[in-house]
Amino acid sequence: MSKEPIALFKILKFEGLAASGGEAKSAIAEGRVLVNGKIETRKRKKIVSGDVVLFNGVSIRIQLK
Repeated sequence: MSKEPIALFKILKFEGLAASGGEAKSAIAEGRVLVNGKIETRKRKKIVSGDVVLFNGVSIRIQLK
């Protein structure tokens, strides 16, 4: 990942938290993804450096260049 910002569903896919973009979008739509501690249902929510994404018990702090 090199561009900022990046869509939330792409983060889940690229980081291997979801097997596909479709799976990532479904998880987001179902309210199973948190961004900075809040449920996020927008698939294309722009994620920037410093944001924390939590999905399936895995928390990642985003570091984009």
